Amino acid sequence: MIDRVLIDSLALKSREFASRWKNLIRKAPQLKYYNAMDDATLIEADAPFYPLLARTLDRGLDRAVVGGFFVKLGKERMKADVPVSEVIYAVSLAEQVVLEYLINDFAPENSVRMYQTMGVVTKVAEFFLLGCFYLTKGFLEETYTRMNRNDAVSEELLKRYFRDDFFFKKTE
Repeated sequence: MIDRVLIDSLALKSREFASRWKNLIRKAPQLKYYNAMDDATLIEADAPFYPLLARTLDRGLDRAVVGGFFVKLGKERMKADVPVSEVIYAVSLAEQVVLEYLINDFAPENSVRMYQTMGVVTKVAEFFLLGCFYLTKGFLEETYTRMNRNDAVSEELLKRYFRDDFFFKKTE
């Protein structure tokens, strides 16, 4: 069982976690898109991760909910012309914020929390890894769609380079 304090902290202090994330973004010069954003916009962009993670830790991993969130995020970032490498790096920094909180703020309080943290770290990693999987699928799906509609790239050529099984495609 995961401590309610952790779940509540993630859900209720999402802007605080997002502010920590923003500080990590500012230290990463390779994140040009994100660093061009003002602080308030950055915090708004990151804050939704933490309540979803809290829900996942509380109720278990719901692939439909987590997948839907990250597919939508991938599509939105593609539409905003954000390089997929930056998006994935930004997500990994959000994971780093949570792990640092667990190790530095949550776990040291007592031995029970220290023990719990070991199990939670695995669940957090699973959440963000699955998130990157779905984020990439959403990003590529939107790229495929844009190239097919806007750039008139043939379906044959797209299928040659986009071998993924996207959600909008019908299965044979």
